Amino acid sequence: MVSSTSSSTSASAVTTSSLVTALGGGSGVDMTALANNLATAQFSSRNDRLTTRSDKLDAQISAASNIKSLLLGLDTSLGTLVRSGSLARTPSVANAAVASTSLSGSSQPSGSYSLEVTKLASGQQIASAPFAATTSTVGSGTLTLKFGAVAGSTFTQDSARAAVDIAIPAGATLADVATAINGAGAGISAYVTTTVDGAQLVLKGAEGAANGFVLETADAGLSPLAWNPASTTGQLLSTAGDAAFKVDGLSMTAASNTVTDALPGVKLQLNAVNAGAPTTVSFSDPASAIASSMQDFVDALNEVVSALGTATAIGGDLANDAGARALKRSLSSLGSTTIMPNATGAARTLADLGLKTQRDGTFALDTDRLTATTAADPKGVAAMFTNGVNGVYGTVDRIYRAAVATTDAYSLGSSIAGYTRKKTTIATEKTDLAEQQEKLRARLVAQYTASETRIGTSKSTLAMLTNQIAQWNKSS
Repeated sequence: MVSSTSSSTSASAVTTSSLVTALGGGSGVDMTALANNLATAQFSSRNDRLTTRSDKLDAQISAASNIKSLLLGLDTSLGTLVRSGSLARTPSVANAAVASTSLSGSSQPSGSYSLEVTKLASGQQIASAPFAATTSTVGSGTLTLKFGAVAGSTFTQDSARAAVDIAIPAGATLADVATAINGAGAGISAYVTTTVDGAQLVLKGAEGAANGFVLETADAGLSPLAWNPASTTGQLLSTAGDAAFKVDGLSMTAASNTVTDALPGVKLQLNAVNAGAPTTVSFSDPASAIASSMQDFVDALNEVVSALGTATAIGGDLANDAGARALKRSLSSLGSTTIMPNATGAARTLADLGLKTQRDGTFALDTDRLTATTAADPKGVAAMFTNGVNGVYGTVDRIYRAAVATTDAYSLGSSIAGYTRKKTTIATEKTDLAEQQEKLRARLVAQYTASETRIGTSKSTLAMLTNQIAQWNKSS
């Protein structure tokens, strides 16, 4: 309300002053312009100081953010490259129809293996006696699933697995029973299909010989749905069985067609049988890809180092910035830092991978050392490019996270946050200063307008007196 009143008063005063000046009254001086110029001059030095400080903070925020962005790009691209597996010893199967492979991450694989699949793992599958339609009602009561091994006409229950009771309400249809079984969370899937004999309830269990099951009931109305290996109701469509395969001629079994670490560091997905015709699992040599990626890594590091060097040089935007200096120190010791603390071979540091620090602080790639380390310890080199807390990516990621953290006073992230807070403070100060300047301008306009009015009145009186004297002189 006060501000509004002040603005109205100032506007009125400006209008009055302008009108007086336009009519030739007053002093003839543009008092509004004079008030504006005086108010601006009064606050000019303080506004200039705030603008200079704000511009410097903008430059500091820009420089720090640029370095942060470069570091993020390095961290992200390196992480993507490592996760893609293109720098690891990637497994492949000569007969791709037999199995597919991926790295399990437990160890670095090497060499080659023969693989012969003699039997795929299977899950038990049963079908109920046929009903007229999927909407046919069944009896009510309880169906009980029990788990264990089915062999011929016998069932051996697994005492370690609890039986699962499934309540079937009165009026339930065959489709309702399937829904109830699926909702029991017993690891059994159920659906209703229509065959030439009618609608049948089909139950499918998990892979593995130990995942056989029977479906029992004490309720006569539900008996057409029950099944055990000795019963005459329903059909056994497939039995539960383990996968059987040979690795380098050694027989193995697995409860699932997904087999982990039967080959060290490899996850196998068995897809087909190749009895009597073993295939070969081998691993790609990532040496050339690692050499190319190391050169890209060095180039990206040098972009960060160059930006840091420019920003922290004498007179640079971040010359006295603690976060920038801390990052510079971290990068300068990167080559000698042990990034594989548990390694037993030649590959332990980035210097072992050929990362060399030069006199000006930039990096270069020593290809001879990289080649020598790769030849002496190929598994160790490959291990450096895996996704984990150690290795090349883990080390760079730690540096990046430390640099962008806002909780550490000696980090780039903390510096950016500090500069931003100062910018906000300056913006507030400039707003306050603008308000003070406007109040001074309004006050001066009001004062000068009053003076103009008084001067105009005096000039009018003087003119009147002058005219009167002139008339007197004429009369005499």
